[in-house]
Amino acid sequence: MAVAVPKRIASGIINALKGGVVPRTGLGYIAVGRTAEINALLHDVDITEEGGAFFRFIVGRYGSGKSFMLQMMRQHLMDRGFVTADADLSPERRLMGTKGQGLATYRELMRNMSVRTKPDGGALPLILEKWITGVRTDVVAEGTSPEDPFFDAAVERKIYTKISSLEDMVHGFDFARVINAYHKAYTAGNEEKASCAVRWLRGEYSTKTEAKQDLGVNVIITDDNWYDYIKLLTAFFVSAGYKGFVIMIDELVNIMKIPHAVTRQYNYEKILMMYNDVMQGKASHLGVIMGGTPQCIEDTRRGVFSYDALRSRLERGRFATDETHDMLAPIIKLQPLSYEEMTVLTEKLAEIHAGLYSYTCRLTLEDRIFFIKAEYSRVGADTNITPREMIRDFIELLNIAMQNPDKTVAELMGEDSGFDYAKPEGEPAEQNDGFEDFEL
Repeated sequence: MAVAVPKRIASGIINALKGGVVPRTGLGYIAVGRTAEINALLHDVDITEEGGAFFRFIVGRYGSGKSFMLQMMRQHLMDRGFVTADADLSPERRLMGTKGQGLATYRELMRNMSVRTKPDGGALPLILEKWITGVRTDVVAEGTSPEDPFFDAAVERKIYTKISSLEDMVHGFDFARVINAYHKAYTAGNEEKASCAVRWLRGEYSTKTEAKQDLGVNVIITDDNWYDYIKLLTAFFVSAGYKGFVIMIDELVNIMKIPHAVTRQYNYEKILMMYNDVMQGKASHLGVIMGGTPQCIEDTRRGVFSYDALRSRLERGRFATDETHDMLAPIIKLQPLSYEEMTVLTEKLAEIHAGLYSYTCRLTLEDRIFFIKAEYSRVGADTNITPREMIRDFIELLNIAMQNPDKTVAELMGEDSGFDYAKPEGEPAEQNDGFEDFEL
């Protein structure tokens, strides 16, 4: 029996997929395949929950399901009690830059910070409030009543005890001062001061002078040091009762597109520094997942593998093949969905579409198999067709079939039906290695 999908969620799913993007909600209704990949990442999550850390690359062509994987992991992580944050790189957002591009990525991560009770981003104030509430609860549990005149002093001592461990970390002293400033402002009802502390944590201060004036700290978050604050936030989140912090950074291809070789190398050096830090056990309760196309990873002139230190760490070993995958390697390369998986996915989509528009779907199993065979029979489909293209085609077929009930699926997909396959988005980075049209 099909699971009823609320129309609000069904609408988001269908509209997002038709537009070629991953739905933000309702992924569980359309999740198919990727079991091995998900299980490998969930094993990493288990280790991270116990105090470890992990760094993974999710690699696949445009439309192969990278973003879907990241969003699925995001939902799993929030359900497990993790804090998550995601960001797409762009010409304005990099890992390193001379004009604030690295800081822009950090700010995007902060904007998209999510927890289970606030899954749509902007969760930092909620986490801060939860932490303060937890501290006050601990003080009460230790025997000091909120009516006690010494209650505030006891809370201050407890806060100092909790954040003193952060002071041993890089930039930890100033981070702890900002957290303490937030607590004082929060308990005093000083919203302006509390807002200043949140702004500082989000990396929104542009000068040290302004930060010194508002919060009494001599540092701000910059292009160079933002990863240090990711680690500080991770430790803070754990003290607030969360299992850890996982950041997901997609569209690594935008680093490959940087025209200046030196700037590209600086960004790859940042990846190397983060990778070494995580894999050597210098980070705790932290996960990093990066997504990119095969070319932006494997290209030895402009891609990640152009940086020898990364290539030697990440490239596939002698025994792994396209048929025998090593899911424990740093790079998880997405394989195409099987015929069987696509059959299940089309069934799910047909049911959601029928529920959204309140009609009885007339597409049979044979109709869906006919569609899948037609898709895979296209020239070059074995190596080039992606789930995104097939899903867009299928939703278009569902729309047309609903609006033309007098025609069979075979007729709708015939040469004279007016139905045409969705145009592939293409992979300009893979087709044009010159990046002539790319501008900073």
